[in-house]
Amino acid sequence: MGHVDPSREGFAEFVANDRPGPIQMLNLVRLRDRAVYEDGRESTGAEAYAAYGRESAPVFQRLGGRIIWQGRFDQMLIGPSEEHWHHCFIAEYPSVAAFAEMIRDPLYREAVKHRQAAVEDSRLIRHAALPTGEGFGQIPD
Repeated sequence: MGHVDPSREGFAEFVANDRPGPIQMLNLVRLRDRAVYEDGRESTGAEAYAAYGRESAPVFQRLGGRIIWQGRFDQMLIGPSEEHWHHCFIAEYPSVAAFAEMIRDPLYREAVKHRQAAVEDSRLIRHAALPTGEGFGQIPD
């Protein structure tokens, strides 16, 4: 079984780990061939995920969210060779509170039903932005 939604405990820990400034969320998303809606409607995973994007965009944008990077999955060099992702992107939010408000917004909660129907597996990894360096292994304080 894949990972689609955060656990209650994970979300509570996320909200409690508040700090000033923006957060960046690395999203890796693998879609189902056919979406699985509770009401039985028919759709591909790609169509359902596109509906999620369209319907959640107004909330995402109103709260100051933006996509700061996206890429097309090409090849797994290190990791399971059978693992692949259909959507790879980094979303930035102005704060933990903005992300939490999005998750709780009634319009978003309706839109997320499409995501739940579409997604086979996903990763959502929170980051704090750091200045870039000139090489590997340089993590500024």
